[in-house]
Amino acid sequence: MRGAKMMQWSALAAAVALAATACGGGSGDDGNASGKPAGYVSMFNGEPQHPLMPSNTNEKFGGYVIDALFTGLVGYDGKGELKNENAESVKSKDNKTWTVKLKKGWKFHDGTDVTAESYVKAWNWMANVDNKQANSYWFGDIKGYEDVHPEKGKSKKDEMEGLKVVDDHTFTIELSKPVPYFEYKLGYKTFTPLPESFYKDPKAFGQKPVGNGPYEFQKWTHNKLIQVKAVNSYKGSNKAKNKGVQFKTYSKMEAAYQDALSGNLDLVDGVGPKDLPKRKSDFGDRALDVPYAGTQSIVPAVYSKPFKDVDPKVVQGLSMAIDRKTITKTVLQGTRIPSKAFTPPQVKGYQKLDTDVLTYNPKKAKKYIKDGGGVPGNKIWIQYNADGGHKEWVTAVCNSITKATGVQCVGDSKPDFQTDLEARQANKVKGTYRGGWLADYPLNVNFMQDLYKTGASTNYGRFSDKKIDGLFEKGDHADSLDAAVKDYQAAEKELLKKMPAIPLWDYAANIVHGESIDDVKVGFDGNVLLTDITVK
Repeated sequence: MRGAKMMQWSALAAAVALAATACGGGSGDDGNASGKPAGYVSMFNGEPQHPLMPSNTNEKFGGYVIDALFTGLVGYDGKGELKNENAESVKSKDNKTWTVKLKKGWKFHDGTDVTAESYVKAWNWMANVDNKQANSYWFGDIKGYEDVHPEKGKSKKDEMEGLKVVDDHTFTIELSKPVPYFEYKLGYKTFTPLPESFYKDPKAFGQKPVGNGPYEFQKWTHNKLIQVKAVNSYKGSNKAKNKGVQFKTYSKMEAAYQDALSGNLDLVDGVGPKDLPKRKSDFGDRALDVPYAGTQSIVPAVYSKPFKDVDPKVVQGLSMAIDRKTITKTVLQGTRIPSKAFTPPQVKGYQKLDTDVLTYNPKKAKKYIKDGGGVPGNKIWIQYNADGGHKEWVTAVCNSITKATGVQCVGDSKPDFQTDLEARQANKVKGTYRGGWLADYPLNVNFMQDLYKTGASTNYGRFSDKKIDGLFEKGDHADSLDAAVKDYQAAEKELLKKMPAIPLWDYAANIVHGESIDDVKVGFDGNVLLTDITVK
C-alpha cells in the first residue's frame, strides 16, 4: 500500500499489523446486543494512523476504511486487471497528456455532484506541500508539481499547471514526462475526488469523511470501531451486497480469532502464528489461504551502526543464513511462500531471480559476511510490532542467522504498529525493520520505486543508489507499458547486487470467518472484497 504509500503500505501498507485497544460495540444502534446493526459485517481491524483522508492514509487499517468510503477513476478486478470506475474513459496518445471523462450522475454522500473540478481541486490540495500529506508524492508525475511541492520551503503556487478542467465531466492531466503506466497508478486511493465541504474544515473532515464510494461514514469511536453504511444509490460496479461494515479495533490478533470462533466477530483478516495450526479444524472451509501480491522482508537501515557503509556482500550473507523453507513450513504453517524475487508472482513483470542469495546456505553465508568485512559489532536487530503476530517468525529468523553465521540477532519489539512506523520515520531503527508491502497497483514498479528510490516516502531504510535510480527513471519514461516493465526487471537484478532489503516470503491471505456471512473473496492486494460479502 500498499504503496505507499505507501502503503497502500504502501504503505505503507503493512500486512497484518495491529494497533490500539480491545474491541467493543457501539451504542444506540438497531441490531444485536453487541451494537452491530442487522445485515452488517463486523471485521477485525486496528486504529488508523491518521485521520481518514485519502491523501494521508498509506497503511492497511486506514486503507480499508478509505477504500470503503471513496471510489476513484479506475480500479482493479480480483486478478489485478485494470477497470474503469468513476471514469468513463482514461486515454492518452503519447503517455504524457491524459484525457479523463467521468461517468455522469455520480454523487458524493452529501448529495453534491462529483465533477471534474472535484478531482482537480482535490489533487492540487493533496499535492501542496503546505498541507503536509503523506501521499503527496503520488502527484509528482504531473506538470507543475514542483510549484506546489518544492523540495524546500512553502508552495509557490496553489495549482499544478498540468491539471485542466475542460467541462463538468472532463479534465486533462499533463505529465512532466511520459509515464506509460500512469493509468495503473490512478487506481491508488490517493487519486480520489473530494466534495466542496472538505475545504471548509479539513481537520473535521478527517474525523467524519464524506466520500463517493460504496459505503458512507457513520461513526468513529476511537480505539474501538469505525462503522460505515452501504449506499443504495451508489453508481459503481462494486455495489455493496451487505448493509454495512463495522471495523473493530483489537490489540491482539488472538483475541479477534477467539471472537470469530465464538460468533462475536464475522471476519478476521489475518491469523496469528499461534492459531495457524488449528484454523482448519476450528473453521473448516471458512478458513481461507489465498496467495496475493504482498511480500515480507527485513530492511537494513543504512544509517544504523550494523549497516552504515556496509558491503552488500554482508547483507547477501545474512540472506543466505535464513532458512526460509523451514520457517514457512513450521512457524508459518505453510501459509507463506519463500521469496524468489523482490516482487510477488501476482504482479505484471514478476521474474524469478537467478541467484542463490535467497537460498539457505550456511557455508556461503559465512564466507560472504567474512569477505564483506563482517557486521560491525557482530550484532543486528529486527524491529517489529509486537501486536501483529510477528514475534515467532522474527525469533526463528534470528535463530537461523545466529546458528548459521555466529552473528548475534535479536528482535526489537515495539508495542504496536504505529510506534514501529514512527521509529522508522524518525530514523531510529537500530538495525533492520520488518518490511511488509501490499501492492498499490499490480505492476513490478510498485515493489521497487516506492521502497528503494532515493527519497521515496516509504524508503525507511534510506537506501540510495544513483545507478538504480537511473534504471527506475528509464522505466518511468519508457515508450510503452511493456518496455517499462522490462526496465524495472533490469533494475531488480541490480537490486540483488546492492541488497536494500532481504526478501523473505510472499504472502497468502489467512482469513477466517463466521457462519453468518458468505461470499468472502480476496483481491489481488490481499484485502477482502467487502462489498461482495453477503449476510445470511
